Amino acid sequence: MPILNKDMTLCISLAARPSNNGTRFHNHLYGQLGLNWIYKAFAPADLAQAVAGIRGLGIRGAAVSMPYKEAVIPLVDHLAPSAAAIGSVNTIVNDQGVLTAHNTDYSAVTSLLASRGVPAGLRAAVRGSGGMAKAVVAALRDAGFLDVTVVARNGESGRALAGQYGFGWAPEYGGGAELLVNATPLGMAGGDGADRLPFTPEQVQAARVVIDVVAVPAETPLVRAARAAGKQVVTGAEIGTLQALEQFVLYTGTTPTPEQVRAAEEFMRSEQEEPDGPAAGTRAPRTQDGEAQAW
Repeated sequence: MPILNKDMTLCISLAARPSNNGTRFHNHLYGQLGLNWIYKAFAPADLAQAVAGIRGLGIRGAAVSMPYKEAVIPLVDHLAPSAAAIGSVNTIVNDQGVLTAHNTDYSAVTSLLASRGVPAGLRAAVRGSGGMAKAVVAALRDAGFLDVTVVARNGESGRALAGQYGFGWAPEYGGGAELLVNATPLGMAGGDGADRLPFTPEQVQAARVVIDVVAVPAETPLVRAARAAGKQVVTGAEIGTLQALEQFVLYTGTTPTPEQVRAAEEFMRSEQEEPDGPAAGTRAPRTQDGEAQAW
């Protein structure tokens, strides 16, 4: 990476509990491609001021994570189709002061469902109703899934998400799904419920495919339980890499080679850490229905 200089292009991430994943992934790619760019993670004390800073300081782009994926919507100028359809944002691109919001979580989940050959005929249960759950449910609908239940204790948000796509809602998971998706913070390192399973071992055993969107750690309690039961698994780490790669392309206009992406991912994993504690005044409520990823 070049020495800090006045001509560097800055990209950032905004999260209540930022991890080092995005910082290491993006900066490693900048170095491989010889770009005079730098990426820094922030836990903003004031979201509106942080977004105004993106515009006013000419920050090229920002990843948006928990709990800001919906709160940033009124602060940007335009919503790309991916964000508008879902009502959730994980990426902001700044074009000379004009802020456009995207959702690369949606495209990452869509891509992994296709590449792993997850059958659209499976009965699915998605635990959570936050921003990441919105991306997952939209991806399932667009992949052709018809039998999906949104499991959320928050009846208002759970019913709204399920109703948007014509799916069912339940406050608790009653079993019977062949595809289980955790889109809550349960299992996240450093968070409430880090050692808890969002589904019981019996429910995992009855499923065929298990997806956990929690990115840190890569091997969550749910992922370990699903692997031990011999289930097909998609991890939050995989989702995180794909969504971060799309962000990188949106910011820089450059597509790294698969080899460069693998090198950046290996570098990111080589020193993975628990999410940092939130800055004063930024701790978000962490319910079972809340947001799960922190990049």
